[in-house]
Amino acid sequence: MSSHREAPEIAKDPVADSTDLYAFVSPDAPGTVTLIANYIPLQNPAGGPNFYEFGDDVLYEIHIDNDGDARPDISYQFRFTTHLRNQDTFLYNTGPITSLNSQNWNRFQTYTVTRVEQGGRQTVLGKDLMCPPCNIGPLSTPDYPALANEAVHHLGNRKVFAGQRAEGFYVDLGSIFDLADLRPFQSLQVFAKAQHFQNAPGVDTTKELNVHSIALQVPVDELTRGCWSGKDSGNPDAVIGVWTTASRRASRIIEQGRGKDSESGPFVQVSRLGNPLFNEVLVPMARKDEWNALPPADDKRFASYVAKPELAGLLPVLYPGVFPHLEALDKSGKSRADLLAILLTGIPKGVVPGFENFTGSTEADMLRLNVAIPPSASPSILGLIGGDPAGFPNGRRVFDDVVTVELRAIAGLTYALVDKSFTPDAAASEITDGLTASSPENPYLGHFPYLGVPYDGYHHPAS
Repeated sequence: MSSHREAPEIAKDPVADSTDLYAFVSPDAPGTVTLIANYIPLQNPAGGPNFYEFGDDVLYEIHIDNDGDARPDISYQFRFTTHLRNQDTFLYNTGPITSLNSQNWNRFQTYTVTRVEQGGRQTVLGKDLMCPPCNIGPLSTPDYPALANEAVHHLGNRKVFAGQRAEGFYVDLGSIFDLADLRPFQSLQVFAKAQHFQNAPGVDTTKELNVHSIALQVPVDELTRGCWSGKDSGNPDAVIGVWTTASRRASRIIEQGRGKDSESGPFVQVSRLGNPLFNEVLVPMARKDEWNALPPADDKRFASYVAKPELAGLLPVLYPGVFPHLEALDKSGKSRADLLAILLTGIPKGVVPGFENFTGSTEADMLRLNVAIPPSASPSILGLIGGDPAGFPNGRRVFDDVVTVELRAIAGLTYALVDKSFTPDAAASEITDGLTASSPENPYLGHFPYLGVPYDGYHHPAS
């Protein structure tokens, strides 16, 4: 959550586990879109001696659909290679790492970026690109921002970065998965009330943890159908769909007595991510692994879980008397057309005045970004429901409060957009896990790659 350990099988394979996906018009680079796919969840910064790294045996991809069929028209592939300088030391580094070519850095990674177009045309955009090291501490990585900046590679009119970053997603996992106990309102939660719990601030479970990010900034016309780059947000060519996947070879052989394995066969998808929280909150446990293995084009088979989400039925039970209108809506059996639009088709013209990111009738879980909507001068972490059309669910920015947005949508706040006779419960506009992006624990950057400097192991507090 957003997509951390969201399915039984991928929870056992963190190197291939996508955690968050972001897609937004770059606020400081007009005419470009930034795409960020995060992997390897919940990293403790003091994770030595074997610090976190991408998988050499994993194919990481960011996909773009620009014609509404939920199949990739453009994919960016990332393949990593790990190098070892000194075979006779157990250390990640044998002295301070002051540059990416430091001989003190023993175990490092390089990568290749390839653009794949529909039809199979492939273009290698960059190879032997350096990742930065993990942020170990003040002695080993004394000027980490400089190392990270050195790892931002310019590929013509594109930028790319792959390496460790501070976790930008904020969520109170401890309370949410304890029977949906939202701390700011737990005095109203049936089980918490029985225990005499009092309302309390949210607790950021991902505070001071790290992830590994693949970040790419490209011109708008490299992503849109027909290389469109206009200003008309009502033009269908202005909307793209984005998702990320991780794949492994079909066969793996563990070599007895060598501590090694080998892979063969075609790549098979084991993880994917479009909208935040989709697999975590909507897809039942028995089908989460299946969802991870399928393309967005097959998501019609999961649409019933969006049309009648389990959590919408649970909220009135867990918070008795707080959501009477939601309870009546759930019991009516009406399809949640608002959620189907937000998550599976995009929002068509006429639902939200002056806004649309509709990709057509194909139901598919993708981030949908209208690239003609410029960045906001006064962004709201609540995105569209906060009056800011440049934010989620119009793509997703690193600071967007997607937990609150989706909680409020599921609680019925957005259903009035498709059924004018419905009145949302007062609580629907207040429900939240009690966290915001304004705290110093979320050190976002105002420039590429936007996610902050990763926390170092030396200063990381004991947990």
